[in-house]
Amino acid sequence: MPFSTPTLNSKLPQVGTTIFSTMSQLAQEHQAINLSQGFPDFDGPDELLSRVDFYIREGANQYAPMTGAPVLRNALAEKLQRCYDRRVNSDTEITVTSGATEALFAAITAVVRPGDEVIVFDPAYDSYEPAINLNGGKAIHIPLLPPDFRINWDAVAAAITPHTRMLIFNSPHNPTGQVLQPEDIIALQELVKGTSLLLLADEVYEHMVFDGQEHLSFNRYPDLAARSFIVSSFGKTYHITGWKVGYCIAPASLSAEFRKVHQYLTFSTATPLQLALADYLHAHPEADQQLPAFYQHKRDLFNDLLHGSSFIFTPSAGTYFQLMDFAALSNQVDTEFVQWLIREVGVAAIPLSVFYQHPPEKLHWVRFCFAKGEETLLRAATLLNQL
Repeated sequence: MPFSTPTLNSKLPQVGTTIFSTMSQLAQEHQAINLSQGFPDFDGPDELLSRVDFYIREGANQYAPMTGAPVLRNALAEKLQRCYDRRVNSDTEITVTSGATEALFAAITAVVRPGDEVIVFDPAYDSYEPAINLNGGKAIHIPLLPPDFRINWDAVAAAITPHTRMLIFNSPHNPTGQVLQPEDIIALQELVKGTSLLLLADEVYEHMVFDGQEHLSFNRYPDLAARSFIVSSFGKTYHITGWKVGYCIAPASLSAEFRKVHQYLTFSTATPLQLALADYLHAHPEADQQLPAFYQHKRDLFNDLLHGSSFIFTPSAGTYFQLMDFAALSNQVDTEFVQWLIREVGVAAIPLSVFYQHPPEKLHWVRFCFAKGEETLLRAATLLNQL
């Protein structure tokens, strides 16, 4: 007698395979150079890698504390003091997570209830809205429009209602490469003053800000930090995205609620990875400060190589992504153009429209990842220059 599987009503009916997985699979099928998904094609520091091996062999292979290894939380507190002049209690205000995406989900789940509204800025990282929906909330999308992709603060103020629970910011911003400016911080401070609004700051690209600009982390502003979950990632900083180690900084009362969720998501993160990261942070506190020049060199190399192409672009202000306008090359929609680019040219990119709830008409932008070795960037640029 055959057995049938019960039918489920999906909690996320609109969600399918992510664009990142789709494009990476297509790149593999067509042996294209993958500048779509945001990961380096080079490894992290040897010293960091060797410390993981050391701790595995030393027997540090059991559960770490739910909040994170104390030595790593202490190292992060020192980093916050060094980078942002913010003093935090490592026991009550820092939580180590299994990647930044887990931290984002835990923060949203901790505070969003049915009927709450959460403001997100499109183009937006694709994990925000599913987390909001799963918790009974509603994402309110405010578009950032080309060519400058700046926040329209009048639109933000108009979107605030009695149901607004949280605003999510991502700076440096994936996928546009924009960064918050001083006038944005001032506008936000005025917007939230005297309210109970919460902020979620996705700052995973915090050390990738170019051309001498300063990363305006919410950690720098006590009034914003007092109402913020601030999320970052070791994966981006040390070229180890596959380790999936992130962390969340939040006031003690917010961290307490965050941890109630975190303990039932992953409970704790791999112990040898945490201990190795703590050692590296202590031994090389300068490493994160070297990252802007490291990635600006790659951005400039990639852009210089494409200077004579038919793509139109403004150099990215942050992240390891570069947006490019392909209007002079094709009148295809961006989702068709990236598939043609893989099949006919041999380079994979990400279409910008997939990051919007309602994409602007005639959106002809694609995102390239330049977190690659120089040889990879040269080969990709040679192919793209043939268009």
